[in-house]
Amino acid sequence: MDDRTHGAKIEASDDMLLLDDSTGLREDRAVPPGTKAKPRSRLRPIFLLGIAVLLGLGIYRITETLRAPRESGRGQETAPQPVGVATIGTGDIKVVVTALGTVTPLATVTVKTQVNGQLLEVGFKEGQSVKKGDFLAQIDPRPFQLAEAQFEGQLVHDQGLLDQAKLDLARYQTLVKQNSIARQTAEDQVFIVKQNEGSVKLDQAQIDNQKLNLIYAHIVSPIDGRVGLRLVDAGNYIQTTDSGLAVLAQMHPITVIFVVPEDDIPEIMAAMRAGRDPEVTAYDRANVTPLAVGKVAALDSQIDPTTGTVKLRANFDNLDDKLFPNQFVNARLLIKSLRGVVTVPSSAVQHGAPGTYVYVIGADDTVSPRTVDLGPLDGAMFAVNKGLTPGDRVVVDGADRLRDGAKVLISTAEGSNGGPTDGETPAKSGHPSQHHRGDHPGQRDQP
Repeated sequence: MDDRTHGAKIEASDDMLLLDDSTGLREDRAVPPGTKAKPRSRLRPIFLLGIAVLLGLGIYRITETLRAPRESGRGQETAPQPVGVATIGTGDIKVVVTALGTVTPLATVTVKTQVNGQLLEVGFKEGQSVKKGDFLAQIDPRPFQLAEAQFEGQLVHDQGLLDQAKLDLARYQTLVKQNSIARQTAEDQVFIVKQNEGSVKLDQAQIDNQKLNLIYAHIVSPIDGRVGLRLVDAGNYIQTTDSGLAVLAQMHPITVIFVVPEDDIPEIMAAMRAGRDPEVTAYDRANVTPLAVGKVAALDSQIDPTTGTVKLRANFDNLDDKLFPNQFVNARLLIKSLRGVVTVPSSAVQHGAPGTYVYVIGADDTVSPRTVDLGPLDGAMFAVNKGLTPGDRVVVDGADRLRDGAKVLISTAEGSNGGPTDGETPAKSGHPSQHHRGDHPGQRDQP
């Protein structure tokens, strides 16, 4: 056998091995003579195994991540929630209407001259408090004094003519009886006497007019009040058409005019007819500091149809001058007081699907929502018409994390909203209510 025959056998043997190790795709493929087979990569299985391991680790991490919040949530649901608690009690609730008002003096007077002349003297200081009749200014009186003297002289002259006419009349009447003169002469003398009497009266009126001008030249305060800034200086010639010398405003007493809704008129009228003038407290612009306490003095005669409100006037003594004319204030009208009613802190009131409700704590320290019917708000306390009784414990802090039947842990300190702890009776706020009846401000909405 030669070398070529041996080589052919070797090649045939290699072809058989390739057919045995190849896949079905290679069974029909014939390797051409003289072609060498490519060796298989030994790294491919290792690469595939690495990818499978990495996918497994990724799926494991994702599963653990999704499972952790659920387990944490179950742990939180089962743990007691710390809350602030208040015990329901009784107290007094003031039914108050708050309105915007303006301080208005009972009298505001612009001091003006009633005669023309030179202003000789100003007798007041700006901002001074004066009494009725106090001296304010002096206008030059000399022209009026001279005119008075002139008319007094005219009066003496005319009075002399009148006296002479009366004597002539008496003489003529005697002569007429004696038929010594014509009757017409006596009759004419009667009219002459009347003319002279008229002249005398005219002279007297002129004198009185000049005396009045002298009074006008000496200007005095027409009311008790405070003098404003001076509008004219001494030395100026002033006239009756000028704007004035100064403005006076009555300070004691002083009033506040404010408006209230028409729905409150019946109760206000009932109180006034009973002789009980409702109390009004004036607060500053920020509605924080009380300035003065007064009484309702008058109610307007008609309702404003555009706003549905009516004006009220309240009187204040204002002895400490805390109220100033045209000052903006908040007026709080006390309509009535509810005595000994059940009260609940406003921080305990929630809104949600049940309506208006509070979380009540049971004997086993679990909470349950209870609907309540609320009355007026006085400061931080609501009057409760229905739904709670004295001694009930309600949540005032932490209610947003609660559900029906949740276990709670009562805090030993007050919550962030200032609510009292368990066993304490909630104190009433020092500020009266800024809302009326059905208004429930400051309540949180609960989904």
